[in-house]
Amino acid sequence: MGLRLSILCSVHRARTDRMTDHQPQHDKIQPQSDVELQTPSPDSLSNHDATRRSTTARIPFFRSTLFQILVVGSCAFCAPGIWNAMNGLGVGGSQSPDLVNAANALLYAFMTVTCFLGPWLTNLIGFRWTLACGSIGYPLYAAGLYVNNRTGATWFVYFGSIACGISAGFFWSVEGAISTGYPEQNKRGRYIATWFTFRNFGNVVGGSISLALNVNRAESGSVGYQTYLAFIAIQCLGFFLGSLLSNPEKVQRKDGTKIAAPKGTKWRVELREMWRLARSNSILLLVPLFWYYGWCQAYPGTYLATYFTVRSRALGSLSFAFSGTFGTWLAGALVDVPWHKSRRTRAIVTYVIIASLNSGSWIWAVYIQNEFRHTKPTLDWADQSTFGRGFGLYVFERVSVSMVRLRSSSTQVHIKIIR
Repeated sequence: MGLRLSILCSVHRARTDRMTDHQPQHDKIQPQSDVELQTPSPDSLSNHDATRRSTTARIPFFRSTLFQILVVGSCAFCAPGIWNAMNGLGVGGSQSPDLVNAANALLYAFMTVTCFLGPWLTNLIGFRWTLACGSIGYPLYAAGLYVNNRTGATWFVYFGSIACGISAGFFWSVEGAISTGYPEQNKRGRYIATWFTFRNFGNVVGGSISLALNVNRAESGSVGYQTYLAFIAIQCLGFFLGSLLSNPEKVQRKDGTKIAAPKGTKWRVELREMWRLARSNSILLLVPLFWYYGWCQAYPGTYLATYFTVRSRALGSLSFAFSGTFGTWLAGALVDVPWHKSRRTRAIVTYVIIASLNSGSWIWAVYIQNEFRHTKPTLDWADQSTFGRGFGLYVFERVSVSMVRLRSSSTQVHIKIIR
């Protein structure tokens, strides 16, 4: 996910901060303290305020780090956010889990390759066009599901999945680099939260659209084709929003530091640095977590598509957004809220809680799945005696998986900062 580019940005920022800390006293603007050794004159204060205002005024908003995060967040809303809403329906809202599961396998296979190729593409065309082009494949994925819904054709589903996998790899590689590398150090946490909020809001909007269009369908099958038309329209905006991004050399931070994103890096150098990073202990220890997160996402969608009515699946897509957001903020709060003075202790306890929740969800899933394998129900919210228990498992799994996602993402950001 753009680890190499993010590390370059973070390392340069850390070096710049250290250089700033070691500058002579007269080169730094000292913040005012509560007790001043010497009271400055009114003229000096006025000159300082005027200089600060003029410096701030020289930064156009569309070149600020906040605007860049809003662009990335908007693209995340249109592209992966709506994609998550579709998969929150259960295998993309399709009637057959087999077709979409095979298509998603193709998608992730191609995305794995292009994630590694992302830095090379960014070196060639820059952050701006890499982000914009990375959004192109998402509406093709939705279009494939629409064609399958209307005509039963499967070839477009596979074509859309391959196109989405290729572009999504580039999108994810540059998205993470921008979100962690562009912001000022004291704003990084808030801006990363903004990025995730936009992504989750895509789930909320997509889930609301799905539920509104399928609320009367109390039978099994695929969602209505109008659902895909709405998704395609939103996802097509991703390319145009991505083109509003500024490349690193044009972005201006308020603290005066620059964004390091060297151009013209030779492919051998890039490959060597990526190989060195891939073999580092920090990444190797995270591989099981990455593997688990990719693997555990397949079951909830298949489970929802197999045992629930269309409108219940639409409700699942909407609840996916809220349960995912809850799980994300819960994991973040367990680490950040100072309920213990040691952050290491908080991290270990959070890990144990997340591992326990995920283990519990799979034990519950095995029990429920064994029962449903024999009874083969079609669950709908109209029958609360059978619906609540089965749907509760889906919500519980989404919460636990979202906590894993935040854990893996925050650990990656931590690695990028300390390297």
